[in-house]
Amino acid sequence: MTALDLNVVQRLVDASLAEDRADLDLTTGSLSKWIDWRQGSAQLAARAEGVVCGLDFALAAFAALDPDVRFLPEVSDGDPVSAGQPIADVGGQLDPLLRAERTALNWLQRLSGTATLTAKAVAAAGSRTKILDTRKTTPGLRAAERYAVRCGGGLNHRDSLAAGVLIKDNHIAAVRLAGGSLGDAVRSAIAHVGPASGVEVEVTTLDEAREALDAGATALLLDNFEIDDLSAAVEVARVYHARTEASGGITIEQIPEIARAGVDFVSLGALTHSAPSLDIALDINVD
Repeated sequence: MTALDLNVVQRLVDASLAEDRADLDLTTGSLSKWIDWRQGSAQLAARAEGVVCGLDFALAAFAALDPDVRFLPEVSDGDPVSAGQPIADVGGQLDPLLRAERTALNWLQRLSGTATLTAKAVAAAGSRTKILDTRKTTPGLRAAERYAVRCGGGLNHRDSLAAGVLIKDNHIAAVRLAGGSLGDAVRSAIAHVGPASGVEVEVTTLDEAREALDAGATALLLDNFEIDDLSAAVEVARVYHARTEASGGITIEQIPEIARAGVDFVSLGALTHSAPSLDIALDINVD
């Protein structure tokens, strides 16, 4: 699993702390006579079953306000946890601990939620079909959300428009408006990027799939195909040694049947745009 650049982590965490005005925390400031310079400890713990992701974000949040903070993880990113299981022990000055709490939890909960949903999708797909994310990410948070997908056992699709050719429905519509065809779009793309670069094409029918493959497409994005048509498209693609990817509002419950149709990949926008946060708590020790 490719790790996330810690410079990216720090930049995102710093922006989050600034957004939360951790420097002007009125509540913590009003309790200064009780907590200024006082040391304490706390525990991060899961309150639901899931997959942990975002420990570096939590550490960065606490360390940004207390460089001497003690952060001792009990698990690693990508590890499964059960409800009540400790995730990390945190120790240091109580004032910065309280100011950074929400930022640390926001990152941990959100990224762990994406990792958890991804792990469910991966389990549903079985060993052959792989789970992909999409570019349907929160603006500015793509690197973090894609990392969470990897922690859940999924794979990343292209991370930007510059990372590969994917001819989608509106590209085809634009070419047709100018008098061209789906096949013309594929041939133009191959001429532009060269035959060594793959060209994936979104298709909605078997006829479109055949046209794309005849024109030289190396992968098909099978959008909203019925199961029977999905199996047929996979068979056609195998003749051309092309990869297949199922997409289009797919739910976890649908994945096993789609995987049995033989597709190479299932892509899910929900991994990054609809994953529920994992319930994680920070509790200060009072003993």
